[in-house]
Amino acid sequence: MELKLGWLYPKLMSTYGDRGNVICLQQRCQWRGIEASIVELDRESNANAFQTVDIIVGGGAQDRQQEIVMRDLQGAKAQAMREAIDGGTPGVFTCGSPQLLGHYYEPALGQRIEGLGILDLVSKHPGLEAKRCIGNVVFEIAASPLAEELQEMLQTPATIVGFENHGGRTYLGNVSPLGKVIQGYGNNGEDGTEGAFHRNAIATYSHGPLLPKNPFLADWLLQTALKRKYNRAIALQPLDNSLAMQARFAMFKRLNLLNLLKTP
Repeated sequence: MELKLGWLYPKLMSTYGDRGNVICLQQRCQWRGIEASIVELDRESNANAFQTVDIIVGGGAQDRQQEIVMRDLQGAKAQAMREAIDGGTPGVFTCGSPQLLGHYYEPALGQRIEGLGILDLVSKHPGLEAKRCIGNVVFEIAASPLAEELQEMLQTPATIVGFENHGGRTYLGNVSPLGKVIQGYGNNGEDGTEGAFHRNAIATYSHGPLLPKNPFLADWLLQTALKRKYNRAIALQPLDNSLAMQARFAMFKRLNLLNLLKTP
């Protein structure tokens, strides 16, 4: 078995170490004997490349780099990516890349940057004087069917821990929030939502990076991609997640949230 991991604009959108999500997916494949190749989806890529990958991974960027990406990802490329995500290609989009999938992003300075409009959301920076949303974030997965599938996998509701660092605030329209905030700011610090979920695409401000801290989420992406590619359910070989679980225990203890830590 093999999977192609599409890495979205790695030179421009890897500001916050979210390349760790790519490494995590690739390594968890290799440990299981699944061949995982990385395809860089960038300015040199043609539109077809966006439709040949099995998982799409996007990270964060500064406003200038994000503007470059959003201006490049237009036309045939935008249509190919829209068709891939709407068609069920699983993906994980962290930090700045969810803004890319929305209708637009309004930076603190400069003009509105138009997004792809795949997700019914908008992002706005409230101004240079506004406080950034920084710190550890914890939320419970709420989007269906992701919440039910993860609960079946874990035998308990899935709780995500990550780190957020964003000036923009995201407001959802007709799209499911990924989760309910337990601690932190989430999308905007106002409505208690975090991220968004559409088809098999996960969008979240949580990085740190996300998947090594929550390996069950990585396995859900892999399992979903394999099922979609090979047209059958494929059980993943269990891995030793003890180091990740120790890290989660330490973080939940620091945040006085040990009562939530029930995932294996």
